Amino acid sequence: MKHYHLGFDLADLGSPLPKLALLSGDRDRTKTIAQTHLKNSRLLSKNRGLDSYLGYLKNGQPVLSATSGMGAPSLSIIVNELVQVGITQIIRIGTCGSIQPNVKVGSVVITQAALCRQGAANDIAPPEYPASADPFLTVALVKAASTLGIDHHLGITASVDTFYEGQERTNSSANPHLLRHLQGITEEYRQLNILNYEMESGTLLKMAGVYGFSAACICAVVAQRTEAETVALERKEEAVERAIRIAVQAIS
Repeated sequence: MKHYHLGFDLADLGSPLPKLALLSGDRDRTKTIAQTHLKNSRLLSKNRGLDSYLGYLKNGQPVLSATSGMGAPSLSIIVNELVQVGITQIIRIGTCGSIQPNVKVGSVVITQAALCRQGAANDIAPPEYPASADPFLTVALVKAASTLGIDHHLGITASVDTFYEGQERTNSSANPHLLRHLQGITEEYRQLNILNYEMESGTLLKMAGVYGFSAACICAVVAQRTEAETVALERKEEAVERAIRIAVQAIS
């Protein structure tokens, strides 16, 4: 029976079965990965806008390119069902906002571990449970970035539930009024040497620990929060392409 959210099951995957998934929040990124960076890709499902593709590396290894949707609750559903179809390795390819002046728009952040402030993760493990990336996948991403000569940063990510309030956006938000515990939180995180904000990695990494699969995260830096709240749209496509190239190089 096809999985309710993925829209496909084991019978749709053929042989050999894929063990690795490249996971993106954006369905357009999922499509780009499949059609531009994998070979002989085919659409598995367009269910609920959570598109999934099966493609192959040059060596013939099958890889899923799947869409998680925005935020940790959606990601948690997709990851659960990916594990049910046999996926044992997941690399999230996302976007993020830098909170450190030396982490520039256009570069990438490879998450070593996440400060996880996410309700979905609390349903999977207690708040103090570590959200740490698989060291082997992480080293592979760092080596790939170095080989490709792409500016990259390895460190801790703040993974939060909301794009506006949770990342202390007020000027670009419909709600200029932050709860007291969020006022000044970006500077607090900066002093803790946290590199960036994003919205999914903490839950993914906790799920990996609990479920027993390997996970890593690489994000294109598309906003520099030391300068502005807004996304640098003119640099986004270039930065995302770099993150994709690194991930594909790492698994090839």
